[in-house]
Amino acid sequence: MNKITIRKMSATDWDSVAGIYKEGIATGFATFETTVPSFETWDKAHMNSCRLVAEISNTILGWVALSPVSNRCVYGGVAEVSVYISKASRGKGIGKLLLKHLIDASEQDGIWTLQSGIFPTNHGSIKVHEAVGFRRIGTRERVGKLNGTWIDNVLFERRSSLVGVD
Repeated sequence: MNKITIRKMSATDWDSVAGIYKEGIATGFATFETTVPSFETWDKAHMNSCRLVAEISNTILGWVALSPVSNRCVYGGVAEVSVYISKASRGKGIGKLLLKHLIDASEQDGIWTLQSGIFPTNHGSIKVHEAVGFRRIGTRERVGKLNGTWIDNVLFERRSSLVGVD
């Protein structure tokens, strides 16, 4: 059996990344987005570092990327996680593997806090975040509407034990 490889995402991965993002949107519990943005729009919203894909035999199984939570310099070490796994690859440990690599890459990049906002119905994402050391810090009630329905967002964070500890 071929081994799963985690590598940096490149612009040429966009078709696969966008396809997996579209599958996530279709679940109705992965994001408030209803359409996949263009690469240019997505690229501007995400940090250039800490973009990773999981692949096997040149097929991308999932991806993870970070977005800055603010452009204020005091929040320069805080980033929001996006993690998406292809429909065919869910429940196989890909999300956990990607998040572990993301944690390492983010610490190398000086990030001291990773945060995620997860729909309460996205049990798989909650489970995988908790498995890699994220803690639930609260719920933002009725924070946004998806297709006319108010949705809560459960907030998770992971503080680095290596970066920002002094």
